[in-house]
Amino acid sequence: MEITFTFKNFEPSNHLKGYARERFNKINRYLRPEDQGELAVNLSVEKYRHMAEVVLTGKDMHFSATTESEDMYSTIDLVLDKLEAQVRKIKEKNKDHRRGQKNQPARVDVITFTQDETGKRAQTITETDNFEPKPMSVDEAAMQLEALGNEFLVFFNADIERVNVIYRRKSGDFGLIDPGI
Repeated sequence: MEITFTFKNFEPSNHLKGYARERFNKINRYLRPEDQGELAVNLSVEKYRHMAEVVLTGKDMHFSATTESEDMYSTIDLVLDKLEAQVRKIKEKNKDHRRGQKNQPARVDVITFTQDETGKRAQTITETDNFEPKPMSVDEAAMQLEALGNEFLVFFNADIERVNVIYRRKSGDFGLIDPGI
Protein backbone atom coordinates (compact mmCIF):
# COMPACT_ATOMS: atom_id res chain seq x y z
CA MET A 1 0.00 0.00 0.00
CA GLU A 2 1.27 3.43 -0.93
CA ILE A 3 0.98 6.11 1.78
CA THR A 4 1.25 9.81 0.95
CA PHE A 5 1.37 12.53 3.60
CA THR A 6 0.39 16.19 3.30
CA PHE A 7 1.19 18.60 6.13
CA LYS A 8 -0.51 21.99 6.37
CA ASN A 9 0.42 24.91 8.65
CA PHE A 10 3.21 23.07 10.49
CA GLU A 11 6.56 21.42 9.90
CA PRO A 12 6.46 17.79 11.15
CA SER A 13 9.31 16.19 13.03
CA ASN A 14 10.93 13.00 11.79
CA HIS A 15 9.51 11.23 14.83
CA LEU A 16 5.94 12.27 13.90
CA LYS A 17 6.41 11.11 10.30
CA GLY A 18 7.78 7.74 11.44
CA TYR A 19 5.00 7.34 14.01
CA ALA A 20 2.29 8.12 11.45
CA ARG A 21 3.79 5.77 8.82
CA GLU A 22 4.10 2.96 11.37
CA ARG A 23 0.53 3.41 12.60
CA PHE A 24 -1.05 3.63 9.13
CA ASN A 25 0.81 0.53 7.91
CA LYS A 26 -1.48 -1.45 10.23
CA ILE A 27 -4.24 -1.05 7.64
CA ASN A 28 -2.32 -3.50 5.40
CA ARG A 29 -3.44 -6.46 7.48
CA TYR A 30 -7.05 -5.85 6.42
CA LEU A 31 -6.26 -5.59 2.70
CA ARG A 32 -5.65 -8.34 0.20
CA PRO A 33 -2.49 -8.08 -1.91
CA GLU A 34 -4.51 -7.55 -5.09
CA ASP A 35 -6.35 -4.53 -3.63
CA GLN A 36 -3.38 -2.20 -4.33
CA GLY A 37 -4.63 0.44 -1.92
CA GLU A 38 -3.48 4.06 -1.76
CA LEU A 39 -3.72 5.96 1.49
CA ALA A 40 -3.72 9.79 1.42
CA VAL A 41 -3.14 11.34 4.86
CA ASN A 42 -3.71 15.07 5.32
CA LEU A 43 -2.54 16.48 8.66
CA SER A 44 -3.09 20.14 9.54
CA VAL A 45 -2.93 22.51 12.49
CA GLU A 46 -5.16 25.55 13.11
CA LYS A 47 -4.43 27.33 16.40
CA TYR A 48 -4.91 24.60 19.02
CA ARG A 49 -6.82 22.16 16.73
CA HIS A 50 -4.84 19.27 15.22
CA MET A 51 -6.84 17.74 12.37
CA ALA A 52 -6.41 14.62 10.28
CA GLU A 53 -8.20 13.52 7.14
CA VAL A 54 -7.50 10.07 5.67
CA VAL A 55 -8.71 8.64 2.36
CA LEU A 56 -8.09 5.00 1.43
CA THR A 57 -8.80 4.10 -2.19
CA GLY A 58 -8.18 0.98 -4.18
CA LYS A 59 -9.82 -1.65 -6.32
CA ASP A 60 -13.53 -1.66 -5.40
CA MET A 61 -13.00 0.32 -2.19
CA HIS A 62 -13.14 3.89 -0.92
CA PHE A 63 -12.93 4.77 2.77
CA SER A 64 -12.44 8.11 4.47
CA ALA A 65 -12.21 9.37 8.03
CA THR A 66 -11.62 12.73 9.70
CA THR A 67 -11.01 13.78 13.26
CA GLU A 68 -9.44 16.49 15.39
CA SER A 69 -8.00 16.84 18.88
CA GLU A 70 -5.50 18.95 20.80
CA ASP A 71 -2.52 16.64 20.13
CA MET A 72 -1.33 15.40 16.72
CA TYR A 73 -0.32 11.95 18.00
CA SER A 74 -3.76 11.33 19.50
CA THR A 75 -5.37 12.71 16.32
CA ILE A 76 -3.46 10.12 14.28
CA ASP A 77 -4.59 7.36 16.65
CA LEU A 78 -8.23 8.50 16.54
CA VAL A 79 -8.43 8.75 12.75
CA LEU A 80 -6.71 5.35 12.41
CA ASP A 81 -9.31 3.82 14.75
CA LYS A 82 -12.13 5.23 12.63
CA LEU A 83 -10.59 3.98 9.39
CA GLU A 84 -9.85 0.54 10.86
CA ALA A 85 -13.44 0.23 12.03
CA GLN A 86 -14.75 0.92 8.53
CA VAL A 87 -12.36 -1.48 6.82
CA ARG A 88 -12.92 -4.20 9.43
CA LYS A 89 -16.71 -3.87 9.06
CA ILE A 90 -16.58 -4.38 5.30
CA LYS A 91 -14.11 -7.26 5.62
CA GLU A 92 -16.34 -9.05 8.14
CA LYS A 93 -19.39 -8.39 5.98
CA ASN A 94 -17.66 -9.94 2.96
CA LYS A 95 -16.51 -12.88 5.06
CA ASP A 96 -20.09 -13.46 6.25
CA HIS A 97 -21.38 -13.40 2.67
CA ARG A 98 -18.88 -16.07 1.62
CA ARG A 99 -19.58 -18.09 4.76
CA GLY A 100 -23.30 -18.08 3.95
CA GLN A 101 -22.69 -19.69 0.57
CA LYS A 102 -21.54 -23.02 1.92
CA ASN A 103 -25.00 -24.10 3.05
CA GLN A 104 -26.72 -23.21 -0.19
CA PRO A 105 -28.41 -26.22 -1.80
CA ALA A 106 -27.12 -27.26 -5.22
CA ARG A 107 -29.26 -28.44 -8.09
CA VAL A 108 -28.19 -31.21 -10.45
CA ASP A 109 -30.07 -31.84 -13.69
CA VAL A 110 -29.62 -34.94 -15.85
CA ILE A 111 -30.11 -33.93 -19.47
CA THR A 112 -30.54 -36.35 -22.38
CA PHE A 113 -30.27 -35.43 -26.03
CA THR A 114 -32.67 -36.94 -28.52
CA GLN A 115 -32.80 -36.65 -32.30
CA ASP A 116 -36.10 -36.25 -34.08
CA GLU A 117 -36.95 -37.28 -37.66
CA THR A 118 -35.57 -34.07 -39.16
CA GLY A 119 -32.17 -34.62 -37.53
CA LYS A 120 -32.50 -31.80 -35.00
CA ARG A 121 -31.16 -32.51 -31.52
CA ALA A 122 -33.43 -31.69 -28.62
CA GLN A 123 -32.49 -31.78 -24.98
CA THR A 124 -34.76 -33.09 -22.26
CA ILE A 125 -34.26 -32.91 -18.52
CA THR A 126 -34.93 -36.42 -17.28
CA GLU A 127 -33.96 -36.07 -13.63
CA THR A 128 -33.45 -33.26 -11.11
CA ASP A 129 -31.79 -33.57 -7.73
CA ASN A 130 -31.34 -30.97 -4.97
CA PHE A 131 -28.75 -31.46 -2.25
CA GLU A 132 -26.42 -29.55 0.06
CA PRO A 133 -22.70 -29.87 -0.73
CA LYS A 134 -20.87 -31.26 2.29
CA PRO A 135 -17.74 -29.47 3.55
CA MET A 136 -14.67 -31.70 3.03
CA SER A 137 -11.12 -31.64 1.73
CA VAL A 138 -10.17 -32.66 -1.81
CA ASP A 139 -8.75 -35.98 -0.56
CA GLU A 140 -12.00 -36.77 1.29
CA ALA A 141 -14.00 -35.89 -1.83
CA ALA A 142 -11.83 -38.26 -3.94
CA MET A 143 -12.40 -41.09 -1.44
CA GLN A 144 -16.13 -40.33 -1.39
CA LEU A 145 -16.30 -40.37 -5.20
CA GLU A 146 -14.38 -43.67 -5.28
CA ALA A 147 -16.74 -45.20 -2.70
CA LEU A 148 -19.92 -44.03 -4.40
CA GLY A 149 -18.82 -45.00 -7.90
CA ASN A 150 -20.36 -41.85 -9.43
CA GLU A 151 -18.98 -39.84 -12.34
CA PHE A 152 -18.67 -36.61 -10.33
CA LEU A 153 -19.21 -35.14 -6.88
CA VAL A 154 -20.12 -31.57 -5.95
CA PHE A 155 -18.66 -30.63 -2.55
CA PHE A 156 -17.78 -27.60 -0.45
CA ASN A 157 -13.98 -27.40 -0.36
CA ALA A 158 -13.26 -26.67 3.32
CA ASP A 159 -9.67 -25.59 2.56
CA ILE A 160 -10.59 -22.67 0.30
CA GLU A 161 -14.26 -22.26 1.34
CA ARG A 162 -15.76 -22.62 -2.15
CA VAL A 163 -17.94 -25.12 -3.98
CA ASN A 164 -15.85 -27.47 -6.17
CA VAL A 165 -16.57 -30.42 -8.44
CA ILE A 166 -14.39 -33.52 -8.54
CA TYR A 167 -14.90 -35.89 -11.46
CA ARG A 168 -13.58 -39.20 -12.75
CA ARG A 169 -11.51 -38.97 -15.95
CA LYS A 170 -11.47 -41.64 -18.66
CA SER A 171 -7.96 -42.62 -17.56
CA GLY A 172 -9.30 -43.42 -14.07
CA ASP A 173 -7.68 -40.34 -12.49
CA PHE A 174 -9.65 -37.52 -10.92
CA GLY A 175 -10.13 -33.97 -12.16
CA LEU A 176 -11.05 -30.97 -10.01
CA ILE A 177 -13.12 -27.97 -11.08
CA ASP A 178 -12.71 -24.86 -8.94
CA PRO A 179 -14.82 -22.00 -10.36
CA GLY A 180 -12.84 -19.43 -8.31
CA ILE A 181 -15.90 -17.28 -7.62
